[in-house]
Amino acid sequence: MNAKKSTKKPTSGSAYFIVEETEKSRTHVLSVLVNNEPGVLARVIGLFSGRGYNIESLTVSETSHEKHLSRITVVSSGPLHVLDQIKKQLERMVPVHRVVDLTLVAEINGFNKPMEREMAMVKVAGTGENRVEAMRLADAFRAQVIDASTEHFTFEITGRVSKIEQFIIIMEPLGLVEVCRTGVAAVSRGKEGM
Repeated sequence: MNAKKSTKKPTSGSAYFIVEETEKSRTHVLSVLVNNEPGVLARVIGLFSGRGYNIESLTVSETSHEKHLSRITVVSSGPLHVLDQIKKQLERMVPVHRVVDLTLVAEINGFNKPMEREMAMVKVAGTGENRVEAMRLADAFRAQVIDASTEHFTFEITGRVSKIEQFIIIMEPLGLVEVCRTGVAAVSRGKEGM
């Protein structure tokens, strides 16, 4: 009995994958201004998971204590039309005040990306030459020592996502023990606010 090879793509549990995607997937940074109340974050991220899209980075913090507002920054990848649909659905939610696709705003204003930064704490254990090399490289990356002993360092590093990733990669052979990253914080370039 000959088994035929299937040419079908694996199906997702989401009904939104019934139509085959022809548009290229892109990474976008969305900034969502919401009421600071229980359950809002779950509803926001539920729109992404309901459509089968992964959230690559998520940061949330209160931005106005007096107005009880929080800002959610979401980095996700997908076709532009799907991310646009998610944005429109977010805008219709009652606790959501504003949704801005910072990636599109940057492109409209002639920039490659919005202003993005991330902070990471990187623990490296080692002695001898590895210890000296880790300190030398940390200095080149402008990483600060926030904890140290005779057997380890914990560095704090802030910068673009690519800088953080490069720092982590070069620390691996020197005794990388642990990494904790905050996720992307982003604002649009120029004088306009959210």
